[in-house]
Amino acid sequence: MIEVRPFDGLGHANHGWLDAHHHFSFAEYMDPNRMAVGPLRVWNDDTIAPQSGFPPHGHQDMEIITYVREGAITHEDNLGNRGRTVAGDVQIMSAGTGIQHSEFNLEDETTKIFQIWIIPNRDGHAPRWETKTFPRGENAGELVMLASGRAGDAATDIPVIHQDAALFGATLGNGQMVTHKLSAGRQAYLVPSKGSLMVNGTPAHERDGVVITDENEVQITATGDAEFVLADLPQ
Repeated sequence: MIEVRPFDGLGHANHGWLDAHHHFSFAEYMDPNRMAVGPLRVWNDDTIAPQSGFPPHGHQDMEIITYVREGAITHEDNLGNRGRTVAGDVQIMSAGTGIQHSEFNLEDETTKIFQIWIIPNRDGHAPRWETKTFPRGENAGELVMLASGRAGDAATDIPVIHQDAALFGATLGNGQMVTHKLSAGRQAYLVPSKGSLMVNGTPAHERDGVVITDENEVQITATGDAEFVLADLPQ
């Protein structure tokens, strides 16, 4: 089953410096039918004004992945990590037992991000932070793993998340198709970050959310140049 959640129907809050759209219930947006997909608890589509951002604040027991759609985001935390993640790349933070961090758009242009929160498999993991390059260039046209905690996915160049889940990304030219297989008991959530797609024959447009359940295989075809992020999740 393919359920498309149009961008215009997402939760919305405009704070001036931050224009946020919520795929799932978050802060003052509450929809009992949109609490989560498996352990995927938050998918926020944030637009951050130049020279502004999130001041130091804490997180605990959450896997937080930030994909930068446009511009750049600068992260700093109390573990001594500091990094600038540019458009097309992702950063992965395991909040674990607790982490204090800030995220600022220090650029002179608007920054647009997806911020994705996944509930970990247990409380109390050690906190950590790292980055990963989104598939471009020689990896264009392929579905590339960005982070994973699934058994068998361990690799030195794949950031680990503490959940039986995996995050993928792809950049596709017009008419290109990739296929993703879902094992029994798995589901997925997909968001086109740029352009439009056909997902098993169902159209999905830029920044829509797509819930994928009871499908053994997902065929994703670009209608025009497109990019997307897909989370493979347990039910």
